[in-house]
Amino acid sequence: MPIIRTPQEFNEEDLFVDLREMYGYPIYLKCEGFNFAGSVKLKAAASMVEAAERSGLLHRDSILIESSSGNLGMALSVIAAVKGYRFVCVVDPRTNLSTRQLIESLGGEVHMITEPTGGGGFLGARLDHVRSLCDADPRYLWLNQHANPNNWRAHYRTTAPAIDHRFPQLELLFVGAGTTGTLMGCARYFKEHNPGVTVVAVDSVGSVTFGGEPGLRMLPGLGAGVRPALLDEDYVDDVVHVPEIDTIRTCHTLARGGFLFGGSTGTVVSGALKWLARNRPGQDVTAVAISPDQGDRYLDTIYQTNWVRDIYGLDALELPAEPDAVASGVH
Repeated sequence: MPIIRTPQEFNEEDLFVDLREMYGYPIYLKCEGFNFAGSVKLKAAASMVEAAERSGLLHRDSILIESSSGNLGMALSVIAAVKGYRFVCVVDPRTNLSTRQLIESLGGEVHMITEPTGGGGFLGARLDHVRSLCDADPRYLWLNQHANPNNWRAHYRTTAPAIDHRFPQLELLFVGAGTTGTLMGCARYFKEHNPGVTVVAVDSVGSVTFGGEPGLRMLPGLGAGVRPALLDEDYVDDVVHVPEIDTIRTCHTLARGGFLFGGSTGTVVSGALKWLARNRPGQDVTAVAISPDQGDRYLDTIYQTNWVRDIYGLDALELPAEPDAVASGVH
């Protein structure tokens, strides 16, 4: 058991869940939610803060500011608490209440954006608010997870090598696309070190990241109303889009098996199942999907029956009768 001095020193890197029994597909789910921030975003947060400190951009008088749907805000609040920085997190109504409360409990300040912009949705409005604060006060330092290369470098150094070490015969890697930091770090690593791996990005229906039509999205995490600056599609072999109702159903199916995962995990697993059903039906492949977080912060949304039915309809929680039924309907 490790002994640590700061929360960012610990992350469980070698935990995988075998989903074959549950779904009938050979998928290993890499669990990234077992650290003190509760998500994969702790890696990116630590990487970006440390780079800003090395460059001299971040100092004692600085006020860290970031636009986040939740997990990066939580991760930065952990690091800011340790290092003594002020931190402002700009969120929108889709950010879970428990996440907002956790950020504030750690000393962070939450700014809620309630109206989306015409072209960029809630993300565009959040970014506009960040820019306005930075323009008004030079103490603000925006790490900008959507464009900061230290976001993807964190996963190039840690997440991807851990997968490669555990599964040297890896054939398929499924990664959710939000800021695309995890996606680009892993994709770059495998293109350079194990180019035989097919990297499949999983995105939400309604996201514009890969050129899709913008649409209403109620779940935080994956997807974007503004194309991430980090994205380089040359490193991505394929993309699958998942409707939010499929995310909900997959989360509930996983919960029936005793695994309470977050919405981004439900999206990634659903996307992986869809892709395998279309491209590798019945084949015994070695596939890994990345799970960004756990489900405890979604108890008031994804795992709250009335919320789900109000948003997605009365039949939203009708789970497939067969293990592979969720794998139909590729987008």
